[in-house]
Amino acid sequence: QVQLVESGGGLVQAGGSLRLSCAASGRTDSRYGMAWFRRAEGKEREFVVAISWSGSRTNSADSVKGRFTIVRDNAKNTVYLQMNSLKPEDTAVYYCAARRTSLSTLPPASSSEYDYWGQGTQVTVSS
Repeated sequence: QVQLVESGGGLVQAGGSLRLSCAASGRTDSRYGMAWFRRAEGKEREFVVAISWSGSRTNSADSVKGRFTIVRDNAKNTVYLQMNSLKPEDTAVYYCAARRTSLSTLPPASSSEYDYWGQGTQVTVSS
């Protein structure tokens, strides 16, 4: 079992930045691809970004390309989501997810492929 805990959410003005963190604990000896998803009120959960276990490969949703960056520090079992140029439409609960994988396999964008989830952290962007 792996436990994921997100932090770093909050209220920010449009154009501002936030950095989310996702700390993993438990069975972290396996290799896990990581991703961030989000769910806005009244909408379905959607893929945001993903990163391979090695950190060499990333994938982003078109809506966040060029604004959001995912990085990981395997020594700290932590994944970070740097969000810049935030827009009101980025307002959502952001969830961290993990999936067992090989070294450089890019995790999928489908939420059903993930084994573990965090509890979520609220991000609110005011206009």
